[in-house]
Amino acid sequence: MTRAIDTAREWIKQRRAELPLPGSGDTQARWHALRQLARENLPAARVVEAHTDAAAICAELSLNQAPEQDSLWAVWAAEPPSPVLHATCHEGQWQLTGTKPWCSGAGHATHALVTARAGQGSRLFAVDLNQTGVSAGEHHWASAGMADTATGEMHFDDALATTAGTPTGYLERPGFWHGGLGVANCWWGGAQGLLSILRSKVSASARLQQNPHTMAHLGACLAWDATITGALNSAAQDTDAAPTDTLAARRRAFALRSMVERACTDVIQRFGRALGAHPFARNDQAANLVQDLQVYIRQSHADSDDAELARLALADAEQGDS
Repeated sequence: MTRAIDTAREWIKQRRAELPLPGSGDTQARWHALRQLARENLPAARVVEAHTDAAAICAELSLNQAPEQDSLWAVWAAEPPSPVLHATCHEGQWQLTGTKPWCSGAGHATHALVTARAGQGSRLFAVDLNQTGVSAGEHHWASAGMADTATGEMHFDDALATTAGTPTGYLERPGFWHGGLGVANCWWGGAQGLLSILRSKVSASARLQQNPHTMAHLGACLAWDATITGALNSAAQDTDAAPTDTLAARRRAFALRSMVERACTDVIQRFGRALGAHPFARNDQAANLVQDLQVYIRQSHADSDDAELARLALADAEQGDS
């Protein structure tokens, strides 16, 4: 078991993963808690974010199951062209067969919400991972960044599963987009962790304080923090004001995730420019955090999401002209 998995389990036992549901009236507290966890341990926060997202999905889709204090839930919804996980129904019982890639907590999670190919489309299933027919593949992760999340392949061989919502319900619900901003809050929590290290180093060094370039980098990072934190808090209020408005949630997620990813990238660059090679070579916390954050923000769909945001804006403009 990795340190991040251990930490995630401990947080769950301490009830730090029991957060207000998104759109329930206290989304700001939910996202603030995710940022705090990410500042403490970014890989563990990645694991816990999925656990809390599973709880939100179960509630939104009115499932009979829900994460409990002694469980660790995952959400495995990546669907590259291959490999493919297939779902078939035999006499009313669904079974999963195939391989699911990009599974965080592989071999450690107790339950998962998993997307699988069913007929012509894909749908979501709930799976108890403690059964024969479910196994973790050989772990291979080339990067040190986010290696502690134990992300790998999961193999299913006629594993029993239950449907989670309607065939298209997982992607059509507004909570899909609320969850995307939960991830962005974890990204920013990681960046805040870097900012905390940078601020501490500068505060303790008269030499660094006398360097105008170092001070400029710190100031720029502080400006990012004020801007991004304010934007995320505002988005939380908007989410609570219209929790079922899927289109608004979609626009909000595209815009905010893009902004947060760019801000994280700039903070990483400024951190290195301000402090040089020393923290990467001599400070385990800083070196690991930079590597973890660089990998984590690649969960963004980057230019693809920016293009979709532009299409939504143009569609709005056309409707306004009609």
